[in-house]
Order: sequence, then C-alpha cells, then structure tokens
Amino acid sequence: MGYALFQPMTRQVLLLVTVAALSAPAQIALAADAPGETDTFARVVVSETDLRSGPGVSHRVVHRAERGETFLVEAREGAGYWLQVVLPDGRVAYVLGDTVERIAAGPEDAGAQKPGLFAPPALQEARAGFALAGGVFDLDGYVELKPALVLAPAIAIEPYVGLALERESRRLVYGLGGTLNLAPDWAIAPYVHLGFGGVDEEPRDEFVRKEREWFHARAGGGLLISLRFRVLIRLEATNVLLFTEDDQENVQAYIGGLGTYF
Repeated sequence: MGYALFQPMTRQVLLLVTVAALSAPAQIALAADAPGETDTFARVVVSETDLRSGPGVSHRVVHRAERGETFLVEAREGAGYWLQVVLPDGRVAYVLGDTVERIAAGPEDAGAQKPGLFAPPALQEARAGFALAGGVFDLDGYVELKPALVLAPAIAIEPYVGLALERESRRLVYGLGGTLNLAPDWAIAPYVHLGFGGVDEEPRDEFVRKEREWFHARAGGGLLISLRFRVLIRLEATNVLLFTEDDQENVQAYIGGLGTYF
C-alpha cells in the first residue's frame, strides 16, 4: 500500500521538475526583455484616423494620421478603448484602439522610434507663431518680439517690434518682414529674412542729442531648431540699413531666442 501511494507522488514530482525545466528558457527570455528594451507602439491600420487631446470624440483633433504611421504607446484608457500615445514632437495624444494595431518593437526596429530631443517642425500644419529674442543691435542691448502668420510651410509674414538701449538714447525698431524657410521638413533648418520699417530714436537728454526718426531695411538669416513640444530655438544675424533723406547708417543685429508655431 505504501508503494501504491509513493508511486503517484513520484510521478507528480517528476512532472513538476519537467515543466519547470521546459519553462526555464521562457523565463530567461522574459528576463532578457528588461524594461526599456521593448516598447509598445500603435500602428495605424485604417486609411486615416484622428488623434485627439483627450480620450473621446468630444476632444479637439491635434493630429490626423494616415495608414502606416506609428506612435509610442504610453498607456491605455479604460473607457472606449483609447490609447495614450506620444507624437513625434513629444506631445501626448489619444487614438481609438480600433483604428490601430499594437506592436512590440525594440531599438533595432527603425520604423518605430521614440521621440528624441529634436522633432519635426510644425510648419506643415501651423497657421501662426511667435518668437521672443534678445541680443545686440549696433553693439547695444536689444530685445525683439516677432509674431508670425504662416502662409505656407516655407513662407511666413512676420511683423516685428524691438527695443535697443544705448547709453545716450533708446531706439524703437518696428516693421514688417517675410521669412523663407529653405528646408521646412528639417529639424534644423536655415532661413532667410527680409524686412522694412522705421526706427524712432529718443535721447535720454534732449540737450545732448535730438530725437531722430529713421527708415530701415534689413536682410539676413539664421537657423530654426525644432525641439519637442513645438519649442523652437531661433538664431539670426541681420544687416540693417538706417536711412533718412540726408543721412544713412549701416549696423548689424545678432539675436537668439525661443518661439513656437501652432
């Protein structure tokens, strides 16, 4: 009777050992997939789908994706099966799970990448923007505000107003300009800028210097550097011609600052 009880127990022990031995490679494989090595991505499988600012059709559309576009999945929302994904420019959006397929991809998959420090510029879908920059104007401290109306991905109309502080006076610079982006699809893109306007020079002491009004024309260019979350770094060098009916003066301006397109 003891043998009859011992034999089934032996078989169960052998069965458990066998299962453990067979599952060991799978456990090792799971251990090899450390967090961060494999990520989940959502690939669009319909012709077109809307990515929204929140998990629901009542939220505004922030991006319209076409078939084949792939986004990093951050989380899943329970209501309505919405996926929280990351856009290439770093913003968070939500996509309906029925319009995508979830795939696991590692670093070797070039078709599914995490957003990096740099991002595609927003010029393809932007309508407006602005930049705030500071630097020097004729070797004096200078700050400039430059809103933008985007006519096309490569063309923007940019009114501007700036203030240059000299020891004996201050100059208010204002005008209307245009910017031509030479590579609107690049994260680091060169551009050229032309502008025309006026300059009001107000002396700190009217007994030393008189108030003056100039016209100005400027031409230059620089770099637009697109980062995540639509943050834009703008670096610019410009040659400015100040002129009146009786006089003219040539000065340079070097500025850098932050901006965005939306």
